[in-house]
Amino acid sequence: MMIRFAIVPLLLALNFSLCKKHETVSQNPQLAGASSPAPGATAAGGSPGVAPVAATPKITKPVVDQTAQTIIFCYHRLVDKVRYPGTEITPAAFEAQMKELKDRGITVISMQDLLAWKRGEKNIPPRCAVITFDDGWKSQYEVAWPIMKKFGYPFTMFIYTEGVAGGSLGGGQAITWEQLTDMRDNGVDIEAHTATHQDLREGHAITLVGAGVKRTRTRLTGPQYEQWVRNEVVGSKELLEQRLGIKVNCFAVPFGSYNEHVKELARNAGYEAMFTVYGQPITFTSALDSLGRYAIEANKPKVFEDAVKMIGASTSGGAPVAEIGAKDLATQPADGETVRSALPLIKANLTGIGQIDPGTVQMRVSGLGVVPASYDPKTGTISYQVTQKLREKSCSVFVTAKSQGKKVEAHWTFGIEEGAGGPTKSPTPPPKK
Repeated sequence: MMIRFAIVPLLLALNFSLCKKHETVSQNPQLAGASSPAPGATAAGGSPGVAPVAATPKITKPVVDQTAQTIIFCYHRLVDKVRYPGTEITPAAFEAQMKELKDRGITVISMQDLLAWKRGEKNIPPRCAVITFDDGWKSQYEVAWPIMKKFGYPFTMFIYTEGVAGGSLGGGQAITWEQLTDMRDNGVDIEAHTATHQDLREGHAITLVGAGVKRTRTRLTGPQYEQWVRNEVVGSKELLEQRLGIKVNCFAVPFGSYNEHVKELARNAGYEAMFTVYGQPITFTSALDSLGRYAIEANKPKVFEDAVKMIGASTSGGAPVAEIGAKDLATQPADGETVRSALPLIKANLTGIGQIDPGTVQMRVSGLGVVPASYDPKTGTISYQVTQKLREKSCSVFVTAKSQGKKVEAHWTFGIEEGAGGPTKSPTPPPKK
C-alpha cells in the first residue's frame, strides 16, 4: 500500500514536466519545426514521435519555346585590304553586319545560352543569332572584340592550338595566349578547333607539323592515324583547358570534313556540340553533332543577307528537319572517299527516305552553292555532273527534300586528290605571318 501511494506523486510530477516541455516548444516555432513530429508521424521503423526527414523539393525544368530558332555566323580574319576573300572581311563590313542584326531586332546570344536551350534548361529569344570566330587571328582580339563590345554582343572563339603565337603555325598575325586569357577573363567563350586545322578523316593527305618536326605530306592509317587524330580532337581540348583553366564543350570541324569516327571521338572526349560551315537555321531538334554555321566571306555578301532574311522571315522557328545518314543513300562518291577527278559525277539514291515530293529535291555543293541537279522519281536518284572544277581538297554535298510534308536532309563529304583540280588551297593553313 505504501508503495502505491508513493507512485501517485511521482506520476503527477512526470506529467507536469511533460506539460512544461510542450509549452516551451509551442512558444518557439523553430524548435517546434525541428523536433515536433506531424500528427501521427512515425519514423522509418514505425516508431511514433520521431520527426520525418523533409522531402527533397522536386526540381523541374522550365517549359522552353521549342519554336524558337537561331543562326550561327562564322568569321575569320578582319583586314583593311582583303587579299583572301574566302576567309577575310573588312572591319567596316563586319561592323555594318553587327549593326544590321540590331536594326532588324535579331538578338545576339551566347553559345552557352544556345546549348542550355537545346538541353531544355532556358529560353532564348524567338529570333536570335550566335557569333563565332575561327582559327585565332590577332585581328579578332584587336579589331573584332572592340566592335563586339560596342554592341554588347557575346561571342565564341574556336581556336586551333598550333596556330596560337608560339605554336608551329602561329606567326606574327596569330593571337597570343595572353590575349586569349584577357578575353577569357572578360567572358569570351573559348572552344576547340583541332590542333593543326586539317581534314580529320583517315587516309586523307595531311601535313605533319610540330616542334622539331620537318613538315611532310602523308596519309596516316591504323595506329598512327588514331594517335594523330586523337591529338587533333582530344589533345587540343585538353591543352586549351590546361592553359586557360576553362571547360571546353564545343568543337568546330575544319572545312566541315568529318565522319562518324570523328563524331565518336568528339563525344567520348566530352564535347557537347560539333559545328560545321554549312549554314542553316538551328531549331530545337537540330542534331548537336552537326550544327551548321554561315561562313561569312568578303566575296559572298549574299550569305549574310540570306541568313538574316531567313531568320527574320518568321518568329515561330523553322520546320523540324529530319537528318538522314549518308550511309542510307548509297552516295557517289561515298562519304569519306577520295576521288581523282575534280569534275566528279555526284549521285545519291533517295528511295530509303520514303515518299518524296519531286519538286522539293535540291542539291548544294560546297564552293558552288545550289546546283542544277536532276531527280528521277522512278529510281529515286538525284545526280549532278560537276562542270566547274572543285578547287578545295574536300567537297561537302547537301541534299534536301520534303517527305510527307516534313523536310529531310542528308550530307556527306568526299576528298579530291591533290592536283586533280588545278590550283587548290592547302588544307593546312600557312603560319600566321
